[in-house]
Amino acid sequence: MDTVRTPGPARRARRTRHRSRAVVAAAVLALLTLSPPTTVLAAGTDVGVTVDGATDPTSTPRPGWAAPVPGALVAPFDPPARRWLPGHRGVDLAVAAGAVVAAPASGTITFAGPVGGRPVVVVDHGALRSTLEPVLPSAPVGSTVSRGDVVGHVDDDATVSHCAPEHCLHWGVRRGEAYLDPMALLGGAPPIVLLPVP
Repeated sequence: MDTVRTPGPARRARRTRHRSRAVVAAAVLALLTLSPPTTVLAAGTDVGVTVDGATDPTSTPRPGWAAPVPGALVAPFDPPARRWLPGHRGVDLAVAAGAVVAAPASGTITFAGPVGGRPVVVVDHGALRSTLEPVLPSAPVGSTVSRGDVVGHVDDDATVSHCAPEHCLHWGVRRGEAYLDPMALLGGAPPIVLLPVP
């Protein structure tokens, strides 16, 4: 004769913990997959955020960073699961052809020229590096720039924009080989919040 075992208190507690973890994991996954709201940023505007010294300063809002152009966020940061897979390694900001592009933070222009047929400007900020495209440079390589200084103009040829037929500015930020969300440096990315388990 088969007997039915009723779970003891320890087994019930383990099941409850596993269910609670599954609920928290599902909530975090839902937060991560939600599309961020459209954000409009003014070029050169300091959002007035500070760095919490207890966290990684390269992935949190940093003082001294500003959007390189005014405009709505058209395509958010969408990093690939593996570095060789497709993804969006920066953000796209809506912009008019010929618009002025400003340095998002102080640094040195380390590259200004074509990459894959698109004009690109790279600003080295020390530990981080910004890539701006399609930008026709207005300052030579080696120039030191401050946040808000003009580094170039958006190319008026819409065919070089991956937002064609519209114009946009692609802004990527890297720390070494790791791509970061530029909006997180401005405080524009929604924070991930873990909720207590009931």
